[in-house]
Amino acid sequence: MKKSLYLSLLGMITLTQTSFKKIPPGSRYATAHTYHILIEKKRYLMHLFDSSGERIVTYPVVFGNKDLGDKMMQGDRKTPEGIFHISLKRRHDKWKAFLAIDYPNADSYRKFNERKARGLIPATAQIGGGIGIHGTWPREDFVIDQYQNWTEGCISTKNVYIQEIFGLLPVGTSVEITQ
Repeated sequence: MKKSLYLSLLGMITLTQTSFKKIPPGSRYATAHTYHILIEKKRYLMHLFDSSGERIVTYPVVFGNKDLGDKMMQGDRKTPEGIFHISLKRRHDKWKAFLAIDYPNADSYRKFNERKARGLIPATAQIGGGIGIHGTWPREDFVIDQYQNWTEGCISTKNVYIQEIFGLLPVGTSVEITQ
């Protein structure tokens, strides 16, 4: 009798202490398909969605070139447009964290080669790379509030925000960058 009472009590405690909510942020169970990022260049916003399509949070961001056009070639300081994926995550001494995206990808090369063929960029131009999402220089989060585009083509947000998403988003997360 005591044993069955003990087991029943233990079962009730276990059931009441178990969470049936979504996987918590940064959980080891998050996969590349758990989240999706949408970056709207014209609105200076980065939205984070869960796998059901529900927006979780929106962060302010800035870019490189002020005209906000699609990246044409290396050195133009423009942020590429298209669908990419986080390819690498690493801590960064100056920008707190860096989430590299897989630019250039096959679509990037297709657009780059078309633009070269049409004479929109020099025949000697290179496509570039090293694009990612990162924080700001130390104590310079104000550039985000003032919409000061300062990067070489990356996406920059406040250091507190990059720390949040660095801990949350796994490698492989899709990143859509639109005009």
